[in-house]
Amino acid sequence: MSNSVIAIYPGTFDPITLGHQDIIRRAAGLFGTVIVAVAAAHHKKTLFSLEERLETVREVLQPYANVRVDAFAGLVRDFAVDQGARAMVRGVRSVSDFDFESQLAGMNRALAPDVETVFLTPEARYQYISSTLVREIATLKGDVAQFVAPTVQCRLLQKLQMPVG
Repeated sequence: MSNSVIAIYPGTFDPITLGHQDIIRRAAGLFGTVIVAVAAAHHKKTLFSLEERLETVREVLQPYANVRVDAFAGLVRDFAVDQGARAMVRGVRSVSDFDFESQLAGMNRALAPDVETVFLTPEARYQYISSTLVREIATLKGDVAQFVAPTVQCRLLQKLQMPVG
């Protein structure tokens, strides 16, 4: 990949997990700029507001000089084109993820033929992590320390009004 290529990595990141961070780290090594596109998520009920998710994602991705974080609403295709992105990064953990993501990639290719979808798999130790499961475990007072960064865990505990530390 060319070091001048802009890639976007869209998602709701509710919350951002170590699996997301692994995909972003990998993408940052492949592309000149990676834009983590945090979706307004009008179709989902999120635990964290858009502003909280943006703040959290920016905080954990601070070490990556070529990664920036922006919000978007509407079609990811429009956001990608507006940003001059040539690639869309998608994380794939399983065969069921691949099935859904390949359909989505086909639709995105039809809508934005100049934006290629690139599938990345996380390290094996992160393959089973999902934001949905992390939220559920945290809501049921389970320990999510092995699934999210410490700052994310702290924000989850505060959001769910549980003792921190």
